[in-house]
Amino acid sequence: MTKLASLFRKLLLLTLSVATTIAAAGAIAPPASAQTNPPPPQTQEVQPAPEEGFTIPIWIFPVGAMFLVLIFIPKIGWTLGLIAIGEREVGIVTKKFSSKNLPSSRLIALDGEGGLQADTLPPGWHFGYFPWQYSIRKEPVVVVPQDEIGLIIANDGATIPPDRILGTVVDCDNFQNARKFLTNGGEKGRQLAIITTGTYRINTAIFEVITSANAAQKGMESWELEVYKLAPERVGIVTILDGIPIDEGEIAGPIIPGHNNFQKAQSFIKGGGRRGLQEQIILSGSWNLNPWFVQVEQVEMTEVPIGYVGVVISFVGESQKDVSGEAFTHGNLVSKGNKGVWVEPLYPGKHPVNTKVMKVELVPTTDVVLNFTSRFSGEHGYDSKLSAMKLLSFDGFTFELEIFQIIHVGTLDAPRVISRQGSMQNLIDQVLRPIVGNYFRNSAQEYTILDFLIARSDRQAEAAEHVRQALRAYDVQAVDTLIGLISPPGELMQTLTDRKIAQEQEKTYEAQRSSESQRQELVRATAIANIQHEVVGAEQGVKIAQLTASAAIEHASGEAQGIRLMGQAKADAYQVGVSALGIESYTMLQAIQAIADGSVRVVPDVAVNGSGGGGGLLDGLMATFMRNETTTKNGDKAGELPVINGHKSEPLVVNYVAEFTNSKD
Repeated sequence: MTKLASLFRKLLLLTLSVATTIAAAGAIAPPASAQTNPPPPQTQEVQPAPEEGFTIPIWIFPVGAMFLVLIFIPKIGWTLGLIAIGEREVGIVTKKFSSKNLPSSRLIALDGEGGLQADTLPPGWHFGYFPWQYSIRKEPVVVVPQDEIGLIIANDGATIPPDRILGTVVDCDNFQNARKFLTNGGEKGRQLAIITTGTYRINTAIFEVITSANAAQKGMESWELEVYKLAPERVGIVTILDGIPIDEGEIAGPIIPGHNNFQKAQSFIKGGGRRGLQEQIILSGSWNLNPWFVQVEQVEMTEVPIGYVGVVISFVGESQKDVSGEAFTHGNLVSKGNKGVWVEPLYPGKHPVNTKVMKVELVPTTDVVLNFTSRFSGEHGYDSKLSAMKLLSFDGFTFELEIFQIIHVGTLDAPRVISRQGSMQNLIDQVLRPIVGNYFRNSAQEYTILDFLIARSDRQAEAAEHVRQALRAYDVQAVDTLIGLISPPGELMQTLTDRKIAQEQEKTYEAQRSSESQRQELVRATAIANIQHEVVGAEQGVKIAQLTASAAIEHASGEAQGIRLMGQAKADAYQVGVSALGIESYTMLQAIQAIADGSVRVVPDVAVNGSGGGGGLLDGLMATFMRNETTTKNGDKAGELPVINGHKSEPLVVNYVAEFTNSKD
């Protein structure tokens, strides 16, 4: 090759020398004859010069020489096997014949066999590629635009195993070194490896490169060759199209470390990655993903609103022991990351959850009002299937009853509720509705409809306590049970209406009677106020009379006591006298004393006799008159004994009795 290059340079220099010599010979003019004495100028008439034949211009010689050089140099290069490759080109070599033949299973020659060669020609001049032996095809370099990827299909290499779909990734300088690809075990067909943004010198006879420019020709969409972009607040759920099958009984492949979010496909395969749905998700960002290897579905993040918790039901993960405790026998709770109902719920916020392998059941932690009526329902929708209850009373009436049940589920109780019931809707339909409905049906048959209407507050309190006790066994708190609209039969309502009207009329009459009574009381109070001074005088007079009577009673009591004492003294005296004189003597003495005192009259004050004619009556009247006059003048003491020295004079009879007594002794 060096000798040919040296010979070519010599021929080129020789050609240039000949061309230069010809150009120089044409440019030299023949010398003119010498003249010693030039004649003086004369005026002559200008005549056209006669034609002496065709003359070649001097400039034609260098131009012709260059033309000949340009014509014969390629021929010289062709003769010497010269190939020139541009800076943005790749020379693909095909050897037309050789002493070696390719194996029947190979398309690309590695050891000088005839056919397509693995090695390409880089930019520059290359000698020895004689046209009778080699065919050189110049192809532009492969350009992968910004934010795009390139997919590769290998036309030669080892056969892909039957349990695989894509060719194994081998070290071949991004498919720019076909020899390394083939010698390192590269497999024919679609490749796991991709090429990213950039310019590549690839042997397109071996590798077909698919970009967005030729995607339609290869049966693909241009967007499939773009760098995969995952929007914010979204989750990418991944499905892998190559790898070993998913284990029996599982629905998704386990998480495999070290593949950088499925961008390193070979690392995923070597790590034992399974084809199909994956547990692992990818989050927002840009990712170089091979669409033949990875399919991504974007979904919204799972949002747990304020006032709710999210109970996670995982269908993948390791099966671990129950962590709910021995007291909870209605289901299993597992730790986070295991298969089953997670004991720890998701709190309010946005969570990246793989909704294909996990289910998040929202459980309200605020009070929930369930309306047993068809007139309206709550925004939560749990009571959409509830309606007013039709009840039968004790007296055989059918009526409708609206009920409003308020419940509350605690944050830590939410996983237990979901593990036992599966969902909040199941709790409402399968637990709450039967409990509430059964209680009110039983309760209605124990009372008449009027009793139920009148004592609804009592029925409500009883229902609240019953439902509270019943729901406690299901880890649900019954806050309150309220009775709403009661719709009894129309004729019964008319009866109640009439009764109510009568009651209201009775209240009206009672109010009127009370008003009249108050008016009477007012009149009475007014009259009493008008005679208040008289009442006060009378009250004071009564008090004075009471005091006077009390004084008289006291005085009489004193006099009676005095008389009692005097009588006692007289009795004692009489007793002494009887003891001293004897009964007869003392009796005679008392008679004489009485006569002496004048209390017993022996002789009449006025004596009237019937002798002397009719003057006796007149004399008696005159005598009586004179006695009264004498008594009046002498006052009350006219009949008393004379007083001597401040003491009554003792009667003579007393003195006589005393003397008689002494003489007897």
